[in-house]
Amino acid sequence: MTAATTRISAFTDDALGTDDATGVAERIARGEISAQEAVDAAIARVEVVNGDVNAVAAWDRDRARRRAASGRVRGAFAGVPTATKDNIHVAGMPATMGSRAVPSQPGEVDGAFTRQFLDTGVIPVCSTTMPEFGWTATTERVGGDVTRNPWDTAYSSGGSSGGSAALVASGALPIAHGNDGGGSIRIPAAACGLVGLKPSRGRLRLDEGNASMPVKVVVDGVLTRSVRDTARFFEAAERSYRNPRLQPIGRVDDGPARPLRIGVMVDSPFAPPSDADTRAAVERTRDLLESLGHTVVEYAPPIPGFFKTDFEDYWSLLAWAVAKNRGGMFGPDFDTAALDPLTLGLAKRFRRRAHRAPLFVARLAASGRFQERTFGDVDLVLTPVLATTAPRIGHLGADQPFEVHFARLVEYAAFTPLANATGAPAISLPLGRTEDGRPVGVMLSARLGEERRLLEIAVDLEEASPFASLASDD
Repeated sequence: MTAATTRISAFTDDALGTDDATGVAERIARGEISAQEAVDAAIARVEVVNGDVNAVAAWDRDRARRRAASGRVRGAFAGVPTATKDNIHVAGMPATMGSRAVPSQPGEVDGAFTRQFLDTGVIPVCSTTMPEFGWTATTERVGGDVTRNPWDTAYSSGGSSGGSAALVASGALPIAHGNDGGGSIRIPAAACGLVGLKPSRGRLRLDEGNASMPVKVVVDGVLTRSVRDTARFFEAAERSYRNPRLQPIGRVDDGPARPLRIGVMVDSPFAPPSDADTRAAVERTRDLLESLGHTVVEYAPPIPGFFKTDFEDYWSLLAWAVAKNRGGMFGPDFDTAALDPLTLGLAKRFRRRAHRAPLFVARLAASGRFQERTFGDVDLVLTPVLATTAPRIGHLGADQPFEVHFARLVEYAAFTPLANATGAPAISLPLGRTEDGRPVGVMLSARLGEERRLLEIAVDLEEASPFASLASDD
């Protein structure tokens, strides 16, 4: 760690202490602390760190305090303070999608996912920042409006759920909402040293906007500091709604019942070779897995050569629909002139390639079936989350020309989009560190519906190599 490093930690001796969300919920249930004390502590912590990390999109303090005092909150995380990302429907809260083009107006009703999220008992104290419409892998907006990484504020917190990640990693909140359409849970988890599970398509209820996509690449989830919190969240969410077409997750406390066969791929076929710290994190995890009795083999997934371009084209289609305000999705006050260069550049890219839309939509829609047929003789696949460690603020800055931003982005986020296209689950775990002490995530991927297997292996990996935390300056 260099002298210039600025770390931001909210951990202090208050009602939240150093507990994860499960620990906070257990102490509330035992009467050791109240939900009001937990919410007040979280609000105070977020207020302390927000000046440094800039992660709050809008506050919901008063309603959070009323909910905590009501005594009517139920669920596995009853009374645990949290946050929602600035792109889901929450009654009484704006959802500006991180964009100056979207009018800031309070929502009228909770969306389907929001209701499921609140059913777990969490109490949101704010909404969190994101880049415009979540297109990029950092949380930076035009004019220098950036969300910073609490491990080192010179670096990106990842994106697009970077605001949630910054608050959880700093200790301001024990758990927070994120969603993932191309890596947007897993990328900030990797950058900020958190656990980030991108669930199977259909595992959780979809917010209405995401449900209308031709290929439903976006799924919701949470960012946490422990595997048990992620496991408890999905267990609790299943009590609210369980998709009968997917294997249930249930309660996960232990590792897998048998040794697994795990394929490893260090370099993406779509990007330059992974950097040294990233490679070291994957190799260290490989060694950990072998020490736990698993077999790890080299793996080259049969990803079609056209996948990268198809995903980029689909991404561009979504940006074009946003820029056109198709269907009046953002209301009559949507300001096209306020869109950033990345949104406008993606939309322009689609207009040049619109004739390909039937082909790339059909191929992406079929990618899940292709992946199931070609997964091979492995149980899981180990890869980096990203081709490099988290970049410095500005590398993916929102003010730079589209061509520069886009080229840097597709080389950086070279591993995560596949799971969004196929619908399969993947988890980011903070099992690596850079030479200067910042987190590096690794990713484990599974077949559709096999989140339980991912969580089981994650339990063992966390026990074998406990995750670093800003609660202790190590």
